[in-house]
Amino acid sequence: MLTWKDIINFTVNGNPSPDRRVEKSEAEWKALLTDEQYRITRLKGTERAHTGEHCTTYEEGKYNCICCQNPLFDSTIKFSSGTGWPSFTQPITSNAIKYEKDTAYGMVRVEVMCNTCDAHLGHVFPDGPEPSRLRYCVNSESMILDPKSTS
Repeated sequence: MLTWKDIINFTVNGNPSPDRRVEKSEAEWKALLTDEQYRITRLKGTERAHTGEHCTTYEEGKYNCICCQNPLFDSTIKFSSGTGWPSFTQPITSNAIKYEKDTAYGMVRVEVMCNTCDAHLGHVFPDGPEPSRLRYCVNSESMILDPKSTS
């Protein structure tokens, strides 16, 4: 289980290696994504609070990166944070997410990105529920829900 100390360590000493890399030109990303998905994932945008498709979705499945389909989060660790964005306590694997210090807008935060394609997902904070105390605050537009098989 990742902790805040692990997250800070990644921002200072480097991220875990991804299982694979996906790299595309800006033109390829623009052709693949909607305008809003492109703005959020490639230009580090943010959707308005309480507007994202996955804010109140609690269906079973895996939340994958909208850009490269890399599995990011499992529905079993999603929780209602009341912040207006989908929130998770842990990534699906320790190397699914890339972490960088973000000092934009006069704040110090930790940005989370897909470790496979560098898509901006959102931020992680140390104010989540036990036992990890992590809250991954993620834009709905950066993920797609892949429902689990019911058979």
